[in-house]
Amino acid sequence: MNLATDVCIVGGGPGGALLGYLLAKKGISTIVLERHSSVDKEFRGEHLNQDGERVLKKYNLYNKVQEAGLLLMERVEYCHDGQVLKAITPANGEQHVGIHVPQKNLLSVLINESKPYQNYKLLMGTKLTKLSFNTHGYVTGLKAIKDDQELIIKSKIVVGADGRFSTVRRLSEIPFSTIKHGYDLLWAKIPSPQGWEPTIKNALVDGKQLALFTQDGGFIQIGWNIEEDSYPALKKQSFAPFIEQVIKAFPELAETVHRHINSWDDFILLKVQSSQSSTWAKDGVVIMGDAAHTMSPTGAFGINCALLDADALADVVEEALDINDVSTTQLRKIEQRRADVERLQMQQLVKEKTYQDNFKVTALT
Repeated sequence: MNLATDVCIVGGGPGGALLGYLLAKKGISTIVLERHSSVDKEFRGEHLNQDGERVLKKYNLYNKVQEAGLLLMERVEYCHDGQVLKAITPANGEQHVGIHVPQKNLLSVLINESKPYQNYKLLMGTKLTKLSFNTHGYVTGLKAIKDDQELIIKSKIVVGADGRFSTVRRLSEIPFSTIKHGYDLLWAKIPSPQGWEPTIKNALVDGKQLALFTQDGGFIQIGWNIEEDSYPALKKQSFAPFIEQVIKAFPELAETVHRHINSWDDFILLKVQSSQSSTWAKDGVVIMGDAAHTMSPTGAFGINCALLDADALADVVEEALDINDVSTTQLRKIEQRRADVERLQMQQLVKEKTYQDNFKVTALT
């Protein structure tokens, strides 16, 4: 099957899906490829901050996402042995300290808003296999596989919105460097006890962060920092003492933790690293979101940065197509407009190094 489009976006996560909608709204023919066959997939970074909220409101999407389901966080708490040491509440004029949005709710809205545009096409269950280049080295499209059938897509611009292990980045040979954070992360999901309030709770266990994120739908996501590369050795140890530390930090969760976390298999390991790309673009191709700048979990910046990237990149792409210039120089304008990303990454490193300071009040009790 042969297709042609102005822009082909590889990756239908929040950033890629929003970009597809914005380009379609501008009248730009757009194809979005997503390797998963459904939007209802496990996704761990689902918290919006004021930046992500602002982008959605800018395009009258927030109310639609709210109707699909989201949850406003009332407080961020720092706790010790079940006691709250410090609480952060919404600033004046703000309604929350963060928003949990299930990815399937956000993606469903973005896709449903895009589908009415005749110049928009979404191909689920489709995997990129190869980029196409012309004799001048410009990316001119790609090849992909869908239902065991090869697709050949001719595109003026290819966008890599395909995450931290971006195939677009690799095939276009865009260089990047990784930043190690010295820890990995274990995730688990449990039902929230009756009466549980919409909060983000933090504790300090053996000098490591343990965080609880309340989720829409009556769940709590547990995020536990562990030493980098320590999980294989940790799994060889007894599970019981490990989980008892969670209960000691948050006694109110004893029953639900015992019921729903019974082995190491109930955790999912996330290898934590961030990355920076020395450029986000080459002739005919540009990357965004985690493909361009993987964020660590600290501060939940990832999804918000991806939405901000999409907002800025939509204008960069429109300008490039208007003047028929898809060169590296033109597409790199996205880097200037999103220069704030590296500052946020440095802010994440500072937050990680100073996390224990939030619990210094314990020395006074």
